[in-house]
Amino acid sequence: MGDLPGVFALPRMLRHFGATGEHMPPDGAVEVDAPDSALRTALSAARSGDWEPASELMARTRTARDWDRRNRYGAGLAELALHHTGWLDDWRRKRPGDPDLALVAAELEIDRAWEIRTAARARHVSREQFQAFHTLLRDAEPVLRTAADLNPGDPVPWRILIAHAMGLAAPRPVFDEYLARGREADPHHLGLHARAVQYLARKWYGSHTEMFEFAESAAAAAPEGSPLRGLPLHAVTEYAVEHEAGSRRGPVDWSRIEGHVEAGLNLSAGYGPGERRASDLRNHLALGLIRSRREAEALEVFRLIGTDARTFPWAYLGDPREIFLLMRRGVRVHVARRTPYFNGSVPAPAFGGTAAAAAPATPAEGTVQPAAMAVALAGAPLRDVREAILITGTTMRLAPARRGGTFVEIAPSADPPGRRKGVRGTLLGEGGLPSLTRTFSRGAKWPVLVAVKEGADYTLHLYRDGRPVTVHAWWADPAEMPAQEEAAERATALAAAYGIPDPRPLTAILRGTGDPRQHLDEAFAALGLPTPPAGFGHRPEPLAEEPGAQLIERRSFFRAIKESLASEGDRASGGELPPLS
Repeated sequence: MGDLPGVFALPRMLRHFGATGEHMPPDGAVEVDAPDSALRTALSAARSGDWEPASELMARTRTARDWDRRNRYGAGLAELALHHTGWLDDWRRKRPGDPDLALVAAELEIDRAWEIRTAARARHVSREQFQAFHTLLRDAEPVLRTAADLNPGDPVPWRILIAHAMGLAAPRPVFDEYLARGREADPHHLGLHARAVQYLARKWYGSHTEMFEFAESAAAAAPEGSPLRGLPLHAVTEYAVEHEAGSRRGPVDWSRIEGHVEAGLNLSAGYGPGERRASDLRNHLALGLIRSRREAEALEVFRLIGTDARTFPWAYLGDPREIFLLMRRGVRVHVARRTPYFNGSVPAPAFGGTAAAAAPATPAEGTVQPAAMAVALAGAPLRDVREAILITGTTMRLAPARRGGTFVEIAPSADPPGRRKGVRGTLLGEGGLPSLTRTFSRGAKWPVLVAVKEGADYTLHLYRDGRPVTVHAWWADPAEMPAQEEAAERATALAAAYGIPDPRPLTAILRGTGDPRQHLDEAFAALGLPTPPAGFGHRPEPLAEEPGAQLIERRSFFRAIKESLASEGDRASGGELPPLS
C-alpha cells in the first residue's frame, strides 16, 4: 500500500525521525574546529600562563614536517592569543627569533585585523572599520615576512600571506608569488590551496571558471587518497551558496557540481567514520549534497562527520555551529518525511561503528562523560510556569522558589518504561533542558536561567522570550578563565535581566577559578536569586526532595492543547486551574 503524496508527510516524519538520528551524536556533543588532545593540552597551559607546551607542540610539527597539524595548531593558538596575550608575550621575551613563535604571531596579526573588519559582507562594514583593517594589515607585513623567512620549507606562512594579500587587494603577481612559494614547500598542502580557492572565487579576485580549473588541477595532481583530492568541493561551496541547484543556465553547469560531489563521496568512503583528516572534506561534501538535493546521502555524511563540525563551509551562512546543527536536523526531517509510512524504513548507517565513538574523545582520550544534569529557574510563579511547559510534551518537575520564582527539571524517571517519544519531543528536537526552555519561555516576559552540569563543568544559560541571551561556563580546569571583556559582556546581560545596576561583582565571579559549583551559587546570589537546590550537580532530579514539588506528566499532543485552552479560559474567568498531575 503506497502513501498518498503529501498526506502522510507529518506522520511519516514523526514515525521515522528518531531512526534518522541512529549513530549520530547529540547536538550538545558537536564542537566546531575541536582541538585534538595535544592542542587542547597546550591551550589549557597557555591560558594559565605557561607558553612552553605550545612551543614544544609547534616545534614537533616543524621537525616532523607535519604541515596539516602545524596549520591547525598555529591557528588555534593564535585564536587563543587574540584575547589571552600574556603567555605569548612571555614566549616572545624568552625566545626572540623562535620560528614557531613567528608563525603564531603572523596568524595572530591576520586574526586581529579580521576581528575589526568582521566577516560581514563589504556593504555592511563601515568606512572606519575598513580603514582600521587595512592599517593593521599593512603594519603586519614585517611580521608575516619574518615568519616566512624563519620557516624555510614551511607552506603555512605562505597560506597566511595569501590571506594578507586578499585583505589588501594586492596585485595578482603578489598572489601568484605566494602560491608558488607555498607549493615549493609542499605541492599538496590543503590549507594553502583552500585559501587560494577563496582568492580565485568571483567574489574576491577571480572567476568561477578560474576557481574551478585551479581546484580541479590541484586535485588531479594530488596523491591518491590525499585530502587535497577534495579541493573541488571548496569551489562547489563558493559557487553553491549563491546559485540554485540544478540550474543549467548559470555560469557553471550543475552537472559539473554533481561530478565533484560524486567524486567527494568516493573520496570520503576511503576514510573511517569520524576520521579527522576527512572532516574538512566531509563538511563541504555535506553542504554540496544538500544543495544538490541529495539529502539521504547527506544524512550518511553527517553520521560520518560525528562531532567534528568545521567553521567552513557553514560560516558562509551564519554562526557555523548553529548552521551545522540546523542543516543536520533539516536533512533528518527531509529523509523522515520521504520514507513511506507503512512499508518504509530509514537506511541504516553504512558503517559498523559510530562516528562519535571514532572521533577523538575529549577532554581525555577514551573518557566516558557522565550524563548532563540541569535545573532551570523561571522568573514566574509556579502556576504560570506550569501552563507554559505543557507545550514541551515532556514529563517535568516544578518546585516553588523564594521570591515567586519556580525551579524546573526534566523528570524522565517518572515516565513508564519504554514509553515512546512524544510528538512535540520529535518536533522540538534534542538538547535537554536548555532546548526545552527555548520553547516554554517563548512569548513570556520573564527570564529563565538554566544551570547545566556536564562532567565536572558548569554552564549557565539565560533565555528570554524563547531566545538565548547569553551563556557562560565555569570549567574544572582553572586555566579556562574567560577574558575580562568576555566576562563583563556576559555579566552585563545577566545583570540587566534581573535589574542589577552594577555588574562588576558578577564579572569577578564569572572569572572565578577553582570550584565551579561554588561560583555558580555565587552568581545566583549576586543576581538576587535563590541558589540551586542542594542536590544539583550531585544527583539527578534534585527537585524530587524539594518542598512543594509537583510532577507535570507528559500528555498527548491533543490533551495538552485542550488543557492549554482550558487554562486560558479559566484565567480569563478567574477560575482555578484543574490539577495537572
